[in-house]
Amino acid sequence: MRPSDKMPTIARLVAALCLAAIGWIGSDIVRPTMPPETNFGWFNYVNAGIGLFCGWTVIGSRLGTGFTDAISTGLTGVGAMVFWVLFAHSCNQMLANALDRDYKGLMDALTGIFEIATEYAYYLLNLPLLGLLIGGGIVIGLLAETLHRRWS
Repeated sequence: MRPSDKMPTIARLVAALCLAAIGWIGSDIVRPTMPPETNFGWFNYVNAGIGLFCGWTVIGSRLGTGFTDAISTGLTGVGAMVFWVLFAHSCNQMLANALDRDYKGLMDALTGIFEIATEYAYYLLNLPLLGLLIGGGIVIGLLAETLHRRWS
């Protein structure tokens, strides 16, 4: 890896901001599918922040390999964002459950993370959200690659 690969570029910034927007819009799409008693709190902000980070690190670090790879790079960034969003919210819910003493021990709490993530993943299976994630990932990858070629 060249030292210049870690430098901030306009392509990295645009990929990060676009993936953060996908995280925010996706949060608004998934809210109606969740149970009505769900307390969302910082839901949109956490998802947008994870999208910002994944756009910068995952998509931004893989630019410059061509437009065919740009599609898979964008989809990889979206996949990483979805994984970390599920993990973050599952850990948060597990901690809330642990404070309510719902778990017998550490291993029970750790397996609870994966059970909660599986439950949350079920809410992601709606067509508008999947279309946003897949289409957005493709567009972000192609846009970031175009910007990388133009200004690098």
